[in-house]
Amino acid sequence: MDTIKQLFNIKYPIVQGGMIWCSGWELASAVSNAGGLGLIGSGSMYPEILREHIKKCKQATNKPFGVNVPLLYPNIEEHIKIIIEEGVKIVFTSAGNPKTWTAHLKQHGITVVHVVSNVKFAVKCQEAGVDAIVAEGFEAGGHNGREETATLVLIPEVKKHINIPLIAAGGIGSGKAMAAAFALGAQGVQIGSRFAATEESSAHINFKNAIVSAKEGDTQLSLKQLTPVRLLKNPFFEKVSELEKNGSSPEQLALLLGRGRAKKGMFEGDLNEGELEIGQVSAGISKIETVKEVIDSMIEEYNSVIKTLNNSYL
Repeated sequence: MDTIKQLFNIKYPIVQGGMIWCSGWELASAVSNAGGLGLIGSGSMYPEILREHIKKCKQATNKPFGVNVPLLYPNIEEHIKIIIEEGVKIVFTSAGNPKTWTAHLKQHGITVVHVVSNVKFAVKCQEAGVDAIVAEGFEAGGHNGREETATLVLIPEVKKHINIPLIAAGGIGSGKAMAAAFALGAQGVQIGSRFAATEESSAHINFKNAIVSAKEGDTQLSLKQLTPVRLLKNPFFEKVSELEKNGSSPEQLALLLGRGRAKKGMFEGDLNEGELEIGQVSAGISKIETVKEVIDSMIEEYNSVIKTLNNSYL
């Protein structure tokens, strides 16, 4: 835990996921101000929009924050250039080969963390020289691993094979889950879904309300022929599911997906035709809160759990 706090210079070992259409400057700065590490999600931003969000985040907090960069993003070179120009000191990369940009970023004094979903890529990340790894389990929302390895299994397996700091992600939205992640060998946690439903999230209120209303089994991993993604079930999901059941080709699925589905659902609030990316932990989210309320309640619950465990004997 102290390792992650020292690496990012933060109060709590809590990292906010860099979720597309949810993680703008307002959410990132709120998380950083509350003691965690806020991340701007650049995957849904044009380069100049990213620059604008970085500038606003710097004005809104004097605490450390970072940028999440999907390496398959078409404007990746421009994003990296802006991040360096604006003096961002922490970058989380995902969806690509960490060797591509890690050395370049570190040459500019940037701490680099990469997100993985299996042991194989965790080892490759360490070889690429990243400073820490996020191991994200099958429970997580959004783009996910094909192996479908759950967090409870993934974290201890990754821990066996690396000697750099490990951050757990996927299904973590409470102090109890944070304690479990630390027990498995993680030194920090990354949280997406619960922050997506906060007041400071840039997600549409319709999407936030859908998260709060979600029950167990209301999300499912889909689009495995393209890029696996966990979605909240809605009419668009049912269309995807029907195509998959009928043995449709990746081209047919891509045609249905089209462009802007995630923006339509998560940012514009179209709960019928939009893509709604959220994790299984949404079933445990019962209300829309401020970021500070989320973090404070998690820390309080975590300390209570640890105290109880310390008084428990087998």
